[in-house]
Amino acid sequence: MSTAYLTLAIVMIVLNAGIAAADFARVPFVLKNSAEVGVPQSWIPPLASLKAAGAAGLLLGLLGVPYIGTAAAVGLVLFYVGAVLTHVRARVLYNIAFPGGILALAVATFVLDLAQTR
Repeated sequence: MSTAYLTLAIVMIVLNAGIAAADFARVPFVLKNSAEVGVPQSWIPPLASLKAAGAAGLLLGLLGVPYIGTAAAVGLVLFYVGAVLTHVRARVLYNIAFPGGILALAVATFVLDLAQTR
């Protein structure tokens, strides 16, 4: 396992677990951002569950379940593509760097994961 992959996977696990926790706790910035981009509050717990599942899947990948880790990386890429598109659709671009940055990290994690499994 490469140091780059290990580091990036750990960063993604911590980020997504933290964001999911903030979503589940309904922290005010989560509610504000969701309202701005048109995501109903009722969607926040399921979306938080997807982030938490992605973090858990990456962790399982690090612990030796490679296909679960790969699936989690793909899922997080798709999730954050959706987040970026949601920001663009709503024309809320002042904070698009946050989902865009995490999307870039998710893509890098996926690419490094693929390099690991070859």
